[in-house]
Amino acid sequence: MFQRSFSRNRNRKWQGNNNRARRSVLRGQNSSVSPSQYINKVQPQEGIETYTVLHNFSDFRLDERILNNIVARGYDKPTPIQDQIISHALEGKDVVGIANTGTGKTAAFLLPIINKILQNRAQKVLIMAPTRELAMQIEEELRLFSKSLNIYSILCIGGTSINRQIHFLRQNPNIVIGTPGRLKDLINQRFLSMNQFETVVLDEVDRMVDIGFIKDIKFIVSLLPQNKQSLFFSATITDDVDQIIHSFAKSPITVSVKTKETAQTVEQDIIKVNSKEEKIQKLDFLLRQEEFKKVIVFGRTKWNVERLARALQQKGFLAGSIHGNKSQGQRQRTLAQFKQNQLQILVATDIAARGLDINDVSHVINFDEPNSYTDYVHRIGRTGRANKQGKALTFVS
Repeated sequence: MFQRSFSRNRNRKWQGNNNRARRSVLRGQNSSVSPSQYINKVQPQEGIETYTVLHNFSDFRLDERILNNIVARGYDKPTPIQDQIISHALEGKDVVGIANTGTGKTAAFLLPIINKILQNRAQKVLIMAPTRELAMQIEEELRLFSKSLNIYSILCIGGTSINRQIHFLRQNPNIVIGTPGRLKDLINQRFLSMNQFETVVLDEVDRMVDIGFIKDIKFIVSLLPQNKQSLFFSATITDDVDQIIHSFAKSPITVSVKTKETAQTVEQDIIKVNSKEEKIQKLDFLLRQEEFKKVIVFGRTKWNVERLARALQQKGFLAGSIHGNKSQGQRQRTLAQFKQNQLQILVATDIAARGLDINDVSHVINFDEPNSYTDYVHRIGRTGRANKQGKALTFVS
């Protein structure tokens, strides 16, 4: 049924896209991944030292109103990265945080920032993220942690009205959250001045470099004042990332809570398939099992993702898709539906693989293999978050 839904010409286009992807791998643009790297049967790890959290949130010098919002969110103890970073950030030190995805790093920088603004309402903060979805997620977390505190922020991302963003920038918000491309546009049009920011956060720096924002980041960084606090967060520290950090950080304190490339809470395995028809049949079978309650399915291209989402809908599944051809409003609505359990399945390109914090994702399925092991790590990081168990399955020909 799935194969009959498109013509032979489209089938040739699909094959051509995949052939080009294979050639780019052979040229070294993407690193090939051995199927053995997709397998990890979670077992108790003996002899591995685990980090012991030393503080309660009340031990930090945080405003009482922030502590009340933390309690309202249901948090009782900091995560390891929060435990180690919050004190340094509150002291105004530059910090580099190295951590796996899903470790609570957003709160590690937001809580000190909110506290700093409550102490001085004139404070201006810039937070840069690689994708629109991650920027929106940061803004959502900010709203929850700063509830009733009259702290104002503006989200500056592509896919939404730049005129509306200019309007809110003129209202002098405390915090600007944005992606490099849109921030650069606003700077070039002289609606955003970098010399006002006393605190700067670069989140998922390695991802910003991976997707080609390094020139934009360097441009933006070059306009920032010398006297500022800088907070960096990254899953990996490459030469390019290290260069960015040391170009404007002052003797940063490095905190690493990264233990392995992939979380020990994610059980990983492969599913062997011999044809596209078998691939669809096995995906259909899996998604009908009771344990597959909340699933992200990753595809390689925008066209494949949209085609797969529609095929699943025709089979009766509650499925939605996000990819680069969707408008920002469409992407936001689909993500909200998935977070609120109105959809069982989210079909996505790698645009959703990095940084998104979605509660209780039971499974990640790589319908199309990732282009690199780094992409694989970030895809499967959508499950097994906050020390919960998750499963990742990868279809392998």
